[in-house]
Amino acid sequence: MLRREPVPASAWFWVMLWNLQKARPLWITNLQEDETEEMKSPQSPSQLLNPALAHSVSVASCGNIFSCGAEDGKVRIFRVMGVKCEQELGFKGHTLGVSQVCFLPESYLLLTGGNDGKIMLWDISSELEEKKISPKKQKSPTKHTHKKNTKRATYTKQGKNSNASVTGEEQGEFLPKLSIEHGEKVNWLLSAKIKGYQSILVADQTSCISVYPLNEF
Repeated sequence: MLRREPVPASAWFWVMLWNLQKARPLWITNLQEDETEEMKSPQSPSQLLNPALAHSVSVASCGNIFSCGAEDGKVRIFRVMGVKCEQELGFKGHTLGVSQVCFLPESYLLLTGGNDGKIMLWDISSELEEKKISPKKQKSPTKHTHKKNTKRATYTKQGKNSNASVTGEEQGEFLPKLSIEHGEKVNWLLSAKIKGYQSILVADQTSCISVYPLNEF
């Protein structure tokens, strides 16, 4: 008879690297420890209330870079180094938990979806280069145009919206390349080519799947 050991509550904050041949973890990090360090600096009360529960993980095509989205609204980027991993980046763009993260194929473009009803596209290649990680060069998705959106949405592109406030790039902040106001809590998202066009498939709490074209990425 197989006995199942109880899972400790602290495991909800763990990200683990496994050896599947031996069915044992090689490396474990606790996202809560990272959150504790951030609490030492001034933050808004809303940021302090959300624990760093790990929601979603996505691995880039290179195989040694992966991302993790958490309930505290932060996206963390890790690099695999043999039998351990190191956190290289950490940034926030969502006001609530990051429910989904997804790397686009053959690129370092990262999609994130949140409980705040937003979908964001990040280009982490420049940030990785600044840290001298030197990831393998990946091809960006082919640029194209798309005639029609299947769902009404608000697109905000960095530096291309006349109604937008001054971007944080001038202040050294890391900003998304694209922001979509989906309006519903994002439960799942995926990048896929539909009729030759790179698109985002989004599932939320409704019974519909939404499709957004990535026109210029």
